[in-house]
Amino acid sequence: MSGAEASPDSERAGLVEFLDYQREALIKKLDGVSDHDALRAPTASSLSLLSLVKHSAIWERRWFQVIVAGRRFPGEWPEVRTEEPDQTFQLTDEDTVKTVLAYYREQIAASQQILGSFDLDAPCVWPEMAEQNLRWVALHVIEETARHAGHADIIRETIDGSRGV
Repeated sequence: MSGAEASPDSERAGLVEFLDYQREALIKKLDGVSDHDALRAPTASSLSLLSLVKHSAIWERRWFQVIVAGRRFPGEWPEVRTEEPDQTFQLTDEDTVKTVLAYYREQIAASQQILGSFDLDAPCVWPEMAEQNLRWVALHVIEETARHAGHADIIRETIDGSRGV
């Protein structure tokens, strides 16, 4: 998205456009990266490209499917909670660029369906967030995804000098 592009014709279209742009900026940071490099944490942070995308996928699912739409996934948050706040950044031996990207894209598709079909003023179904609505969640996920895309920019530049969206 550049300044030369037409502005969205509705609030929903604007939210979708900005969110999709940030998601793709994050995903693009894995273009051409090996599984080895995607697992590297080359900065002072413990974050890797793959851990950022996995974390984003998990919270994409939680924000839209659980908190907004009220879906439940047995054995997952919020049914199972951990005391460790960074657990969503942890990778397993099964996590690869291919599997994590597929999972993220699957969660994005579910989120897009919810964002396209629920009223923006619909309150969140999850009781602890009932004072918020879909609009707030969309803005929050835009903010968080953009932050993680920025983290990914730094990590990718450290790995191979690659810059830009």
